[in-house]
Amino acid sequence: MEKYNNVCIASSKKTTRAYSTSFSLGIRFLSKKFQDPIYSIYGFVRFADEIVDSFHDYDKADLLERFRSDTLRAIDDKISLNPILQAFQLVYHKYDFNLELVETFLESMRMDLDKTAYSRVGYDQYILGSAEVVGLMCLKVFTEGNKEMYETLKPKAMKLGAAFQKINFLRDLKEDYQTLGRSYFPGIEIESFDSDTKKKIEDEIAADFAEGFEGIIKLPKDARFGVYVAYTYYYRLFKKIKAIPCHRILEERVRIPNRRKITLLLGSYLKHSFNSL
Repeated sequence: MEKYNNVCIASSKKTTRAYSTSFSLGIRFLSKKFQDPIYSIYGFVRFADEIVDSFHDYDKADLLERFRSDTLRAIDDKISLNPILQAFQLVYHKYDFNLELVETFLESMRMDLDKTAYSRVGYDQYILGSAEVVGLMCLKVFTEGNKEMYETLKPKAMKLGAAFQKINFLRDLKEDYQTLGRSYFPGIEIESFDSDTKKKIEDEIAADFAEGFEGIIKLPKDARFGVYVAYTYYYRLFKKIKAIPCHRILEERVRIPNRRKITLLLGSYLKHSFNSL
């Protein structure tokens, strides 16, 4: 089983590195003991997301339902021949996840099958499932069974996950609308997207970021630097989005060049090393 499990974890690691250079960068600066579990979480959520975002020539609803069924069976049986699900169920049981986290995440993925616009309630529900509970899965790993620490940091982890997701929505506004026909931000018509609308979204993200950062500095040291690297990347992306006019959001996808990512990493390392977070 050890050999099989290692192959499965390696599959999740390869998936993470193939789909997200920024997230992979953050994981590399976690303590070694946390890296494989976080790769395994990312592989699971990425495959579900790919079903609803990319498999346009297939029956997405059927594929997602099969993925959900296979996930629940993997958790119940503590074994799966799907390498991604095998790696995930190992983490699920080792760190004592509860099924509600998984079900809430998969419900948000299901919402992507037929939701094209959101009310505030629907938006908050989607953010909870697609981002906040993923943050809680990671927090389960970082707190290693310390229930008091988990409960204390839970609201902060949720806010940080929400901030990351909302930045993704803002960055991908053009692609989500033109390619997938989705508009996540509640009460917003893309055709009339203006500076005031952009500012309101940015203010909400800034508040989430501020609360999320409070949680980062209270994380165990073995986890803090890797999470801070991800925070630094997203915060820089957020500042870049804030600096450009609203019409450019609808014309291009804002990116951080690789050379800039390296500079951010060095700055993050110095702040972490000198305890100046």
